[in-house]
Amino acid sequence: MPPPFRIGVMQLTMEPLDEMLASARVMEEAGMDTIWLAEAYPWWRKHGMEARSSTVVSALIARETERLTIGWGIISPFTRHPVQVAMDARVVQEAAGPDRFLLGFGTSKIFLNNAKLQTNRTLGPMRDAVAIARGVLSGEAFRYEGGTWSADVPALQPEAHAPRWVPPVYVAATAPKMQALAGEIGDGCLTPSITTPAFVRYTRENVGRDIDIGCTVVASIAEDRKQGREGAREIAGMYLANKVQNIQGSADTLLELAGIEQDEIRPVAEAMERGGRLAAKEQVTDDLLDKCKPIAGTPDDCVAAIEEYRDAGCTHVMLELWGDRRHDQIRMFGERVLPGFR
Repeated sequence: MPPPFRIGVMQLTMEPLDEMLASARVMEEAGMDTIWLAEAYPWWRKHGMEARSSTVVSALIARETERLTIGWGIISPFTRHPVQVAMDARVVQEAAGPDRFLLGFGTSKIFLNNAKLQTNRTLGPMRDAVAIARGVLSGEAFRYEGGTWSADVPALQPEAHAPRWVPPVYVAATAPKMQALAGEIGDGCLTPSITTPAFVRYTRENVGRDIDIGCTVVASIAEDRKQGREGAREIAGMYLANKVQNIQGSADTLLELAGIEQDEIRPVAEAMERGGRLAAKEQVTDDLLDKCKPIAGTPDDCVAAIEEYRDAGCTHVMLELWGDRRHDQIRMFGERVLPGFR
């Protein structure tokens, strides 16, 4: 069966814990399907924010909510051995209960920069990571000899108190070979921020299989269209600067399909360095914001934008909300947008 169409929120783990927990509770009340935790990296310290562990936060959110599905969007296997990933996943499974956890892997090249763990090999390690995490979580005796990671884990005994199910495993991918790998071994593929409908179609072609396609999309909503676009302008500025400063090359196709050139966003990156995200926001013109294809503006604007993403092949919208009154924005999405997709 094709995956269901879902709408959730991508939460950056660079905010105070209490704020993230409060936001998760509002998402559940608003009827969101999922909360994805984008593990922040120490680069954000340059801009007044602090990185926090997604694996730890996800377990706390699981205890704070009853229905909301929690996803890692993403964690890097280069920063945690896949056996350790399975151990962390067990905690979230126990805290959340059945069918409320999605395990998302991604390379996270920016994190690798901060940790001095650069590698040119990503496909083999990702294959190892997915195989090991699934194998350990199955509870069966598991041995694996990989090119990067290996594992030798005994079986769970019948009396052991532990979940016995394997959660869906997602692979974050921008490049075509990694997207093809996601289609081969993953239950879903996650796309990066500044995803556009054109990039969704590109991803669908590369994945080549009917799996869940989760798309991180800049988002903001208000009764007034101009106000509704302002939050999107700010988060777009942060991520456009990020593309220039940290992941040149791997983001080329993403930007090309959006019709965005590096020279066009360099002023945004320079402003981010000088004055932070609010300065970067001022450099995001209406034309540049339009190219990012945000889910932003009035409720009707947001419904139309989500329909465009769905028609392109997205099955799981992950709203990247920012700006003022985020809890009010989540509630408005729940009241005025979600009913059109239920």
